[in-house]
Amino acid sequence: MVNHEVVTASYMGWKGLSNGLLIAAAESGGIEVLLTGDGNLAYQQNIANRLISVVTVSEIEWPVIEPHLSAISEAIARAVPGSFQFVDCGDPGE
Repeated sequence: MVNHEVVTASYMGWKGLSNGLLIAAAESGGIEVLLTGDGNLAYQQNIANRLISVVTVSEIEWPVIEPHLSAISEAIARAVPGSFQFVDCGDPGE
């Protein structure tokens, strides 16, 4: 598994920013990949000409995503600027 530096939006002072503003703040803050649980982001934002990429996970609860860390890490490693990727982590009811 590749190691990644991880920060939260809250830690960076971006808590409460809406999708477009969050993407802009992350990109200008040097973030290369935005990991989110917002499945609608890909339909609401056009990042084709941006430097940032977005990886969306189907769930954000730690017990649900923990078994999928390898797949999430692989998606992050494959990410290229202006792209969206989705990682299906199942759901809490599974």
